[in-house]
Amino acid sequence: MVSIETNALHRIGFLLVPNFALMSYASASEPLRAANLIAGIPLYDAVPVSSSGDPVRSSSGLNVECGDLLVQGSACHTLFVCAGGSPRDWVDREGLYGTLRKLSRQGIRIGGISSGAYLLAAAGLLDNRDFTIHWEHAGLLKEAFPRLSPRQARYVIDGDRITCGGGIAPLDMMHAMISERMGSHFARRVSDWYLHTAVGEPTASQRSSAAERFGTHHPALLTILEKMEAAIEQPLSRDAMAKVAGVSVRHLNRLFADHLEIGFLEAYRNVRLDHARRLLEQSPLSVSEIAFATGFSSAGHFSKVFTARFSITPGRLRDRIRESKR
Repeated sequence: MVSIETNALHRIGFLLVPNFALMSYASASEPLRAANLIAGIPLYDAVPVSSSGDPVRSSSGLNVECGDLLVQGSACHTLFVCAGGSPRDWVDREGLYGTLRKLSRQGIRIGGISSGAYLLAAAGLLDNRDFTIHWEHAGLLKEAFPRLSPRQARYVIDGDRITCGGGIAPLDMMHAMISERMGSHFARRVSDWYLHTAVGEPTASQRSSAAERFGTHHPALLTILEKMEAAIEQPLSRDAMAKVAGVSVRHLNRLFADHLEIGFLEAYRNVRLDHARRLLEQSPLSVSEIAFATGFSSAGHFSKVFTARFSITPGRLRDRIRESKR
């Protein structure tokens, strides 16, 4: 049985944005349902809402019936913005950003799940805040809002802001939220309900390790590859990378040849091109802007090497993305 101090009903709102990720929404809302079942009383009310009150379609094609944010938002204890793979396509037709700011001023805890933090940033709700976003959208957010710097954490709780990378990470976040209110033992019972036996720490990585991504376990090589991912716009020289890893230039060259079977420059170019592709798919930046944002001296050179790697021009790739959304 829960104590009388903890049995007040908490309404948790989920503002669903078109094309939201169903897995992220379920990972955040289902633990609340389990908490009610385990407690034997309604501790949480998980309420899906939309900016218009109309149903919202998920990325998998499932429509979710929603209440009206303007009607139900002010009754929420916490409101999460759940967004999916194309945050840059969101158009604030219903004055959502102003509504979110108003709710925040009313003392409602505001959160973002998956790319929901992008919308919070656009609303000015993440200024001077510690936060995270799904790793795939981190570059896009930093390009759009240079003053902001998301952390690559599974979730971040910063007072009345709570953000999560999405996927199954909301299970970890909800464990923390339920533990905060009901205690760790009760939260553990909720996690066990979903066979969630390995609750992740908030600072745990969102992605597989660099060793898994690049297929090598050599420490010096991993240091260089991770530095490549961090230095995209202004690529570092071979000499600078060798100093970072504490090896000679000759040894650096041998590491790439022996472990990856490609050269240093090709590996670095591939890292930058992979990032450029994500920006083409997700950001409103022009091809020229993306070329410079990924360290290429001209749009022409960028287009040439991009086409050689992906067998499609940057412009044609963007056209395909637009066509798929019609």
